[in-house]
Amino acid sequence: MPATKITRRTTAERTRDTLQRLDAERDIWVSTAHPDHGPHQVPLWFLWDGQAVWMCTSADSATARNVREEPRVRLALPDTFDVVLLQGEATCHPAQEVPEDAADAFAGKFGWDPRLEENPFLYLRVAPRTVRAWRGTPELRGRVVMREGAWLE
Repeated sequence: MPATKITRRTTAERTRDTLQRLDAERDIWVSTAHPDHGPHQVPLWFLWDGQAVWMCTSADSATARNVREEPRVRLALPDTFDVVLLQGEATCHPAQEVPEDAADAFAGKFGWDPRLEENPFLYLRVAPRTVRAWRGTPELRGRVVMREGAWLE
């Protein structure tokens, strides 16, 4: 496989590219931890509403259990060349109590509405506090594009 030439992007370019991917992508890796059960990682569908990531999982899943005990999470888009990592705290919203605009947007994106399921689902909202984005070694320096919830320029 030939090497890929990497052109180092500015912080503004990385931020723009990250926001475009958050709008366009479907899947995100969610990493949680529980004090008794340890780390847990799963891919989930997600919606970016411009401020936060919305995901949905079974109310009795390991992810839901972990977030209730320890709300700090890490999220990763599924491309190992064009890395985007988000870090923040998850808030839990039972399907019947989730804000209608978020639930409607989620259902519109995926053609599936967890509010209509027989078994209970939980929406997780993560407003990132830190975002890192890089493509290969040339971009490791300066990979932080959001700090303390504010996008860098």
